[in-house]
Amino acid sequence: MPDRRRPVPMLAAHMADRAAAGGPGRHDLTLDAGLQARIEALAARWRAGRDARLGLAVVVADHRSGEILASVGAADYGDAAAQGWVDMTRAPRSPGSTLKPLVYGLAFDRGLAHPETLIRDTPVSFDGYAPQNFDGLFRGDVSVRDALQHSLNIPVVRLTEALGPAHVTDAMARAGADPVLPGGAAGLAVSLGGVGVTLEGLVQLYAALAEGGTARPLRWRREGRDDDGGRAERILSPRAAWQVGDILAGRPPPGGGAPGRVAWKTGTSYGHRDALALGWDGRLVAGVWIGRPDGTPVPGAFGGDLAAPLLFEVLGLAAPRATPLPPPPSDTLIVPNARLPQALRRFGGAAAEGPAFEIVFPPDGARLGALGRAAVPLKLRGGTPPFAVLVDGAPVLTGERRADLAVPVARSGPATLSVIDAAGRSERVRVRLD
Repeated sequence: MPDRRRPVPMLAAHMADRAAAGGPGRHDLTLDAGLQARIEALAARWRAGRDARLGLAVVVADHRSGEILASVGAADYGDAAAQGWVDMTRAPRSPGSTLKPLVYGLAFDRGLAHPETLIRDTPVSFDGYAPQNFDGLFRGDVSVRDALQHSLNIPVVRLTEALGPAHVTDAMARAGADPVLPGGAAGLAVSLGGVGVTLEGLVQLYAALAEGGTARPLRWRREGRDDDGGRAERILSPRAAWQVGDILAGRPPPGGGAPGRVAWKTGTSYGHRDALALGWDGRLVAGVWIGRPDGTPVPGAFGGDLAAPLLFEVLGLAAPRATPLPPPPSDTLIVPNARLPQALRRFGGAAAEGPAFEIVFPPDGARLGALGRAAVPLKLRGGTPPFAVLVDGAPVLTGERRADLAVPVARSGPATLSVIDAAGRSERVRVRLD
């Protein structure tokens, strides 16, 4: 007999509520009790000493079987300040940049791009909608691989426009992510988080990426299928899904370490209301959400800073050694840009090339000493005006129609001077200013 009253067990409280809502009786769940307890303890430790109103949620699943192994809807079910009774694994929130892998995968399948395709990260407007990168900088021509690894906004919106945003949300729906569309219609901002989706829905979408593009409903009941009947739906080809995973696995884990073991992506919603991180290895898929359940902004909350380290801790608790990611399918084209078919070397093909132009002065690698002035002379040849000039990615001149320009530079040291013409073509030189 116990010698004193002990706390009522509260393991997987939100999932218990979910099961009990189906009626009385015995409910056998797919959760791993040991893993659930370890992740709940991790969530409690993470919350200790932080803003009392801050919430977090975690989902871990075996993407091969579709079984949910752990589901934490809040760090403390009874915490009123953080609205702990709300299951944040099932609350629709903005996914931030975590839908970008899906957009790139669809573009690969449609023949719009390849991981080594060049795409423009330059100012652009779509009927008045002018997306910006998170840091406000423009990088000119970048590879699709770099654009996804650095989570650039402008390239993915270009691809979303070419695909049609409705095709993105349709793929989400077929994957079981159940998008909630503001106003009922998908816009270009969907690829930047302009849609509602639950953390559980995102984990299901990432499970499809991990499973070679085949989406199967995640299960939390052990006794057979859940409400949707267990249907499998192909949303990407195995080749496109592998290409996305290969790009995401090329990023080193937070805090350092060898890349290639986990494919992962972070997201931060508009106004810093949501910080997310999702990832998978050869067996497990997991997602982490951090924010306030009431939707209040959390200043300084970034997916890469807050959620990503927690994601890797979760995966480490689930399996000390990551299961290797799969090899590429036999039909995967793994070549540098120069060996791609002509139409895939640059997004948009020959039409995206525009009239060639060059920076005549200063030459690349030049060292400019004893300037005695606040501007660097820049001479252009060819191109279509107006021109925009950037220093280290920040715009300093716009709307310029002359070929001889004076570029304001406020400091000495190394600098990258970039010029973008009206056709979107970019040229750059690297110089040192003494």
